[in-house]
Amino acid sequence: MRSPRTGPRPDPHPPTPSTPLHTSSMTPLLLLRLLCLAAAAAAAAAAELPADFTALLAAKSGLSDPASALAAWDPHLSPSPCRWPHLLCSASGDVATLLLSNLSLAGAFPSPLCSLRSLAHLDLSYNSLSGALPSCLAALPSLARLDLSGNAFSGDVPASYGAGFPSLATLSLAGNDLSGAFPGHLLNLTALEELLLAYNPFAPSPLPPEPFTAGHLPRLRVLWLAGCGLVGEIPEFIGNLRSLVNLDLSTNNLTGEIPASVGSLESAVQIELYSNHLTGRLPDGLGELRQLRFFDASMNRLAGEIPADLFLAPRLESLHLYQNELSGVLPVALARAPALSDLRLFGNRLAGELPPEFGRSSPLVFLDLSDNRLSGRIPAALCGAGKLEQLLLLNNDLVGPIPLELGECRTLTRVRLPNNQLSGPVPPAMWGLSHLYLLELAGNELTGAVGPAIVTATNLSQLLISDNRFAGALPPQIGSLPALFELSAANNMLSGPLPATLAGVSTLGRLDLRNNSLSGELPRGVRRWQKLTQLDLAGNRLTGTIPPELGELPVLNSLDLSSNELIGGVPAQLENLKLSLFNLSNNRLAGALPPLFAGDMYRDSFAGNPGLCRGGGKSGAGRRGIVSSVASIFAVAGVVVLLGVAWFCSYGYRSRRGGVDDAAAEPAGAGGGRPRWALTSFHKVEFEEEDILGCLDEDNVIGMGAAGKVYKAVLGRAGGGGEDAVVAVKKLWGGKVAGGGKDSFEAEVATLGRIRHKNIVRLWCCFRGGVDDCRLLVYEYMAGGSLADLLHGGKGGGGVLDWAARHRIMAGAAEGLAYLHHDCSPPIVHRDVKSSNILLDADLRTAKVADFGVARAVAGAGAAVSAIAGSCGYIAPEYSYTLRVTEKSDVYSFGVVMLELVTGKRPGSPELGDKDLVRWVHGGIERGGVASVLDPRLAGDNNDDMARALHVALLCTSSLPINRPSMRAVVKLLHEAAPAPMTTLPPRASSERKPKEAQVYEAEPLDA
Repeated sequence: MRSPRTGPRPDPHPPTPSTPLHTSSMTPLLLLRLLCLAAAAAAAAAAELPADFTALLAAKSGLSDPASALAAWDPHLSPSPCRWPHLLCSASGDVATLLLSNLSLAGAFPSPLCSLRSLAHLDLSYNSLSGALPSCLAALPSLARLDLSGNAFSGDVPASYGAGFPSLATLSLAGNDLSGAFPGHLLNLTALEELLLAYNPFAPSPLPPEPFTAGHLPRLRVLWLAGCGLVGEIPEFIGNLRSLVNLDLSTNNLTGEIPASVGSLESAVQIELYSNHLTGRLPDGLGELRQLRFFDASMNRLAGEIPADLFLAPRLESLHLYQNELSGVLPVALARAPALSDLRLFGNRLAGELPPEFGRSSPLVFLDLSDNRLSGRIPAALCGAGKLEQLLLLNNDLVGPIPLELGECRTLTRVRLPNNQLSGPVPPAMWGLSHLYLLELAGNELTGAVGPAIVTATNLSQLLISDNRFAGALPPQIGSLPALFELSAANNMLSGPLPATLAGVSTLGRLDLRNNSLSGELPRGVRRWQKLTQLDLAGNRLTGTIPPELGELPVLNSLDLSSNELIGGVPAQLENLKLSLFNLSNNRLAGALPPLFAGDMYRDSFAGNPGLCRGGGKSGAGRRGIVSSVASIFAVAGVVVLLGVAWFCSYGYRSRRGGVDDAAAEPAGAGGGRPRWALTSFHKVEFEEEDILGCLDEDNVIGMGAAGKVYKAVLGRAGGGGEDAVVAVKKLWGGKVAGGGKDSFEAEVATLGRIRHKNIVRLWCCFRGGVDDCRLLVYEYMAGGSLADLLHGGKGGGGVLDWAARHRIMAGAAEGLAYLHHDCSPPIVHRDVKSSNILLDADLRTAKVADFGVARAVAGAGAAVSAIAGSCGYIAPEYSYTLRVTEKSDVYSFGVVMLELVTGKRPGSPELGDKDLVRWVHGGIERGGVASVLDPRLAGDNNDDMARALHVALLCTSSLPINRPSMRAVVKLLHEAAPAPMTTLPPRASSERKPKEAQVYEAEPLDA
């Protein structure tokens, strides 16, 4: 679309040299008359604007437009309104299309738009509009497309919407705050082609069956009702929607069976039924859907066999049925699926063998059949189409060798085959697949050696081959892998020396070669392992001395060299390490221990080394270490004192200038006037900056963190209500922001303001201004305080929450995080999940996630915040070597919060000793079982329920991100682990097969 002309139109008859310009002879009176005539003409032009454009100007005046997106709607700038941006006119000059999506507009719906009688398309999506939906829109005779999604509209859907809109084909109200019963009356709009109501907090309501009667909605193509609070059964009449292309009823509480009439949706391309409570068998007839490409009924309680005809749907590309209770064998028809590229059936009870021809006729890209009871051999044809990228068959009973053909599958990026009964050598070419980044073969009976072809595996990040029968030496080529992060080959029969080239792998994060027959000395030059967190070489035949440069590895926290034949002394440099596991026992070490290791707490770390002694005197190195430590302590203390003095002086200076808080003081601007404040509103608010600024007093401080200080603001009876309005105001640290930093901050905050979810603290608005460019975020106030205070005391907390309340809190917080990760586009990473960022309402029934994205918004604006993303005790281990935060980082942090709720322990508490909470729990389970780590304040009657939640928490805190479930999967797991009185679903039948002990807390990620 061309930019509108903003300057005056050129004169079509410009003066020529033959036309003299006698401007010098014009009298002042004549000039004045001409100016008056021009002004009158402009006024007349404005007065003569068509009614549609007068309505547009009225609508503009009623909206908050912080980005000045509608600034060009001005007859003085552009005399032709049909050239204004964001609109299109009909041939008669009336407004026909308004495209106002994602412009940061705020306020109530601009009612003057209801007078645009020729309006056919109105798009106001992804703004910050609030209040009730306008009833007047239903009377527009030409309106065919209406998109109000991604705003903050609230209340019921007007009844007029079900009786008006004579021409409406598309209605999107998704992602608002609409409440009340599900608006079934919208299904009375017989001309509808697309109805999108997803992710609104409607009251639990069933789908009305009447609108689905034959012929009632003959044109309906899209029905998107995900996350709408739907309950009850799917109406059998839904099969009458013969034009339906996309049906999405996911993430509701639907029960009962999938109606057989779904097989009559002859136009269906996509059917999404995942994350409900559906039971029974999959209906027959799905294979007759000639257009079906995507079918997802995962995370339900479906049982029985998978119908054979489902795989005969000629265009079926993606089939997701994971995490159900499906049983039986996979039908032979699976091998004939002509378009199948994505098949995910993990977490069921499927048994029997895979069809041997599976993959020969299908362009498979992603195959996950993990956590079933499959037997037999891996089909050789899985990569028959040459497109297979991800192959996940872990935790089954597969036997035989890995097919040679898979070694030639050059498209593979991720292979997970652990915990089967595979045998024989790995195909030689598989070691060197150039696109492969994960090769996991642990827990099988594989033999042979790691092949030299591994030199070409230039993308390999994780090589996990523990608990097999691999033999021979590790090839030196393994040291040339530029991306290798984890090498785990424990409990094999490897022999020979460690390759010297291994010391040069600077990307290495974990090296676990315990319980082999490795010999020779540890390689020198290991100071390049700057990202190494775990080194386990226990149970080998290593000789020589311990390299002193191990003490130079900055993030090493687990070192186990026990049960070898190491000699010499313990290097003093190891005192520099901050280790949670340290074991040099059962070697041949000798000499005096460094002073730090001479205490009783390290006795077990050096057991079985009779040549070691504690040494009565201090060695020179020891004395230098103590002197250095003391000097460091005094240096740090000096810096703290200087910073304290500087802060005191600065604080005193500010206080003398006029108050405790600069923002509340509002110093005068130029000319004695008040500094200007800009308001960005995401909901309808009844207060102004004066109301907020008057509450920014130290007596009202209720919290302080890395991003800023939080005040409780009581605003009086705002809006004429009977009770005082209370909000929480976060004043962000930092001063003025220049350039792109301001734009970055505004964009981030606008994103936060558009979030709508019952388990996420609502951001009402943002104020920005004052002489210091102060930024104030105004949130809803949560009277119940934080989970941290409730669990551990502070601000009146510290009472014992019963287990039902704790589970309700963790389930609610998980729902909020899952929304950020899976239902926002792009996904939002919280970055600082912790118990103090989970807030509760007054009756402690609703948990809401707070402070999501604020740290990034502040950092993006150039403010001074901590460089560390997260809080001590909650940070995922990979952050120390990647400095990257992902959704799986949030999952880890949430797992720590769950451990808090299960154990009652605060991360970082002195009673944990030198361990973090995750390691403390693992150690406690190893020593005394699960019961030993449960919160003793809760009665033993809760142990089973708490143990189930503990299992989920340990999945979330798996050391590798790839082994953590998604937040959507966590929500599902927590629902399944609900205490008996809260359970809305019948308990799953227990598995007849005992799980393999090595994988109790290491599971396939449940990507949703």
